[in-house]
Amino acid sequence: MVLAGKLITELGIKTTAEKYFKLFSSELHEVQNVCERVHETKLHRGDHWHDTDKVLHWTYVIDGKVHTCYEIIEEVDEQNKKSTFKLFGGDIEEHYKVFKLILEVIDKSDGSATVKWTIEYEKINEDIDPPNGWMDYLNKLTRDVDAHLVKGAR
Repeated sequence: MVLAGKLITELGIKTTAEKYFKLFSSELHEVQNVCERVHETKLHRGDHWHDTDKVLHWTYVIDGKVHTCYEIIEEVDEQNKKSTFKLFGGDIEEHYKVFKLILEVIDKSDGSATVKWTIEYEKINEDIDPPNGWMDYLNKLTRDVDAHLVKGAR
């Protein structure tokens, strides 16, 4: 019985890796203004959006249904443009013991960039499906953020 797994998607983007990563590392509160599937993000615990001990509360849509969860940022590696987000509570804990999103924004040698999302999860039991709906969500989120940044809105 395998309960743990990993899903990965990698997408090319039109904006620079630096600009894309900045939105997630220091302007995370803007995601709700850019992505139609993110209904709301609010500071649940902490005084500032970028405090290390903050907890965010997300309301979002996956597979046509509204979901909620909490998030903490476990790691931000500015040099390698990599962040790890731990999701818990809300709908997440109904299905998963562990649920992490890892964002990597990668500069390519030809001057282009890609966004790599990795989902690491552990299901609460074998009857739970892998979080495949999350891959569609992350693909759409990536496209929405990229389009917003390309337009020069930020």
